[in-house]
Amino acid sequence: MTRFIVATNNLGKIDELYAIFGNLRVELLRPVDIGLNLEVQETGQTYADNAKLKAQAVAEASGFISLGDDSGLEVEALGGAPGLYSARYAGKGASDAARRAKLLEALRPFPAPRSARFRCALAVAVPAAPGRQPGQLRVFEGSCEGEIIFEERGHNGFGYDPIFYLSGYQRTMAELPAETKNQISHRAHAAQAAWPYLESLLENEEKEI
Repeated sequence: MTRFIVATNNLGKIDELYAIFGNLRVELLRPVDIGLNLEVQETGQTYADNAKLKAQAVAEASGFISLGDDSGLEVEALGGAPGLYSARYAGKGASDAARRAKLLEALRPFPAPRSARFRCALAVAVPAAPGRQPGQLRVFEGSCEGEIIFEERGHNGFGYDPIFYLSGYQRTMAELPAETKNQISHRAHAAQAAWPYLESLLENEEKEI
């Protein structure tokens, strides 16, 4: 079976991608699964920039096709913050709960609905090899619209999911069953956009075997 490396150690992201790509004929591995300890600095100016940095670094270091994900929460009342800094919003190493608490404190002056969206960029990097064009790199993006509520609800998901409310479902992201989230989330939409390309890569890989 063909192996892809997911360029992240975030277990929540990995679990979601495992579920989303469950029917793809591929084994998804973390860098640590192949003995790779690589820390990529997220110095890009966009989600796509950071996703490409991660995917390309892991592809070059491992020799495997690699997937790099970068995502964030954008709140309209805060001018799109925390955005690129969503994971570091409360400082490096802060918990998900600390990030949610800081966000809610910043939103106290603003009345509901506090419109927001999750955005995701998923980069696919193909390492150089005989018969391939070197440096193949493509990015696929997805988003999910919602609003921020002050009551934390649900125990599924991770990050800002317990306060991200989807009016069409009358639930927070953390209240949705995993199978539903993995169809409608920002990460799911990016993965769905990438699916035909990944299928074509798999077909090429299988021809070479």
